[in-house]
Amino acid sequence: MENRREFLKKTAAATAAAVAAPALMTGCKTVSETDPYGIAPDPSVKSNLIVPKAAGLPITGTFLDEISHDIPHQNWGEREWDRDFRYMKAIGIDTVIDIRCGYRKFITYPSPYLLGKGCYMPSVDLIDMFCRLAQKYDMKFMLGLYDSGKYWDTGDMSYEVEANKYVIDEVWERYGSKYKSFGGWYISGEISRATKGAIESFRTMGRQCKEVSGGLPTFISPWIDGKKAVMGTGKMTNDEAVSVAQHEKEWNEIFDGIHDYVDACAFQDGHIDYDELDAFFSVNKKLADKYGMQCWTNAESFDRDMPIHFLPIKFDKLRLKLEAAKRCGYDKAITFEFSHFMSPQSAYLQAGHLYDRYKEYFGL
Repeated sequence: MENRREFLKKTAAATAAAVAAPALMTGCKTVSETDPYGIAPDPSVKSNLIVPKAAGLPITGTFLDEISHDIPHQNWGEREWDRDFRYMKAIGIDTVIDIRCGYRKFITYPSPYLLGKGCYMPSVDLIDMFCRLAQKYDMKFMLGLYDSGKYWDTGDMSYEVEANKYVIDEVWERYGSKYKSFGGWYISGEISRATKGAIESFRTMGRQCKEVSGGLPTFISPWIDGKKAVMGTGKMTNDEAVSVAQHEKEWNEIFDGIHDYVDACAFQDGHIDYDELDAFFSVNKKLADKYGMQCWTNAESFDRDMPIHFLPIKFDKLRLKLEAAKRCGYDKAITFEFSHFMSPQSAYLQAGHLYDRYKEYFGL
């Protein structure tokens, strides 16, 4: 039986090893080497995929949802964010997009204009942190504009223009001209159909973003008004889902009005069924090509097929969407969003397993 001195020595050594472990994580392993019960995985056990590997378009960008609207905060500090950037880098992500620099009264940076309008002071300058981490890991950072919430209340996008007149200038002066990682803009208003004020608002905000930054790229990420566009209705199916033909007609008009100041469109892919992907994706690509825009997909990594909002998606559902994007010749895949739904350190245990399945599929 060991004496008290030997026991304390062993305890101190074990504690030091546990504290040092995160600092030694350079290969971005996903799940800890043992589970909470101390059972180590058998390294000889591998998943046997029966579908072709890497047949989908790889995810190379992600939103950063740090001003959350409908998913819970993970309350990360810079240490957790630094680790997450390493997880992203390990699977080939080269672009990170702050989904919005503010939503209603919560903001990501100490904006003199927004603070003067009654917004709350943030405890950390998240935009500065994201720019620094993107620079550290050789990624491009794109800034999502301020969302006042008035569009969601009124259905009129023109309200977003006024606040962003000041926000765009502030952000460029504080971060864009300082960090080489600052690589563009996300015009954060989310629409699905012909929406009041949308074309002029996208044009106005896109023009200002480009003028102040010397032409850095801009993009939007609208949603398709499909079968699963049911948020807030209490239903599982949208009875008035848009047809492919009507979707093409409306977005032809929108693209015609915005393409001079919007460089890419990343339609959210979760509102249509899996057997509709090719039809809608083909239209999106055809319209983007017609107007000289990049065609991206926003490959949602959360599941819209469940009554519980929102949990990490089943891997095969994500795979089907990425394979459709590749078949249709899309230019880039981004996701909403890595940190909650794919990260090994997410609050959701399933997210780390999705990360593992994604790595197996793409041979990473």
